[in-house]
Amino acid sequence: MFKKMATDALGLSDIGSVISPEDYDKVDADDYVMHEDGEKIYFLIKSKADEYCFTNKALIHVDGTSATSKKRTLRRYPYYTHTFSSIELETAGTIDLDVEIKFNLGSEEFDIDVHKKFIEEVKDLYKSLLKIAEISEENQVFTEYANQSLNTASVTLQNSRTHETRLSHEFRDINETTFNWLLEAKNQYHIKDFGHVFELFIKN
Repeated sequence: MFKKMATDALGLSDIGSVISPEDYDKVDADDYVMHEDGEKIYFLIKSKADEYCFTNKALIHVDGTSATSKKRTLRRYPYYTHTFSSIELETAGTIDLDVEIKFNLGSEEFDIDVHKKFIEEVKDLYKSLLKIAEISEENQVFTEYANQSLNTASVTLQNSRTHETRLSHEFRDINETTFNWLLEAKNQYHIKDFGHVFELFIKN
């Protein structure tokens, strides 16, 4: 009841509104943010039917079938398994009421209408998503380089054996080196928390 009253008080329509941080606790998406695990909301767009909640770790989409239905479907898209691409911002024309931010997140396509009075806020979101996409792409390239380098080193070590009695020791050393290398690459290049990007661009 409280959240319904808050939604009405915010004057939301089918065109999305950018919700201020002081009102995050009045929306449904807040219930699904893993605050206990350090997750934090950085940007939230809400219409009567949908909520698009951008946290430091994932996009949480509270998907409504229509503005009049109470049925909601919750979908969560972690950034480390769903990469942003095809990010576009379409500004409003003279008679338009809304701007559009479009992007792919993994295989999912999003096209979000936001009231044009929030254009400055949406610009900040646009820049944030572009930066996250850039970091993810660079990290993918670095990971591929690391794997190629590791494979080359492993093959070189195996081909350089001069005494069969050392086979088990070399096999163990190669496996240990491989594990440590991959663990380091994962920690460095598989980023799960992009809070630093949102803090750079979002000006709430």
